[in-house]
Amino acid sequence: MRHIISILLENEAGALSRVSGLFAARGYNIESLTVAPTNDAAVSRITVVTAGSDNVIEQIEKQLNKLVDVVRVIDLTADEHIEREMMLLKLRTSAISPSLLDRLVQDYEGKVMDRAEDLVVVEISGVSEKLDRAIGSVPDEAIHELVRSGVLGIATGSGGVV
Repeated sequence: MRHIISILLENEAGALSRVSGLFAARGYNIESLTVAPTNDAAVSRITVVTAGSDNVIEQIEKQLNKLVDVVRVIDLTADEHIEREMMLLKLRTSAISPSLLDRLVQDYEGKVMDRAEDLVVVEISGVSEKLDRAIGSVPDEAIHELVRSGVLGIATGSGGVV
């Protein structure tokens, strides 16, 4: 089962390495990883997407909490949450019709960010499945380059990391 784990940790050199090292040492795969400072410059938030049974995720949480730099660990998928990912999709205009490009922008609430003679860059954000569907709606030969941000997540209401 897919889980989104939010980790607050001290913003110090090597903290990210210790977290990713924990996953690697135990053979846990990281499907997505985003890191950025919070409103407190001394604290960063790491958002990790991984897969595993409830027991595996519980073990990951326990092991993360043992790391000295970790302030708090939350499995966002355990409760109501909001998740988003952003994608920049650079398309060959010679391999995509104007009507398909318009449909891509309209259907997936995209935004054209740049146009060149032979390429167009479209930004799309939403849940990962939406981005996957958008990619699937475009012919492979039309995709020149694709960049995804990784998942960001936050608990709804007063739940989650405070």
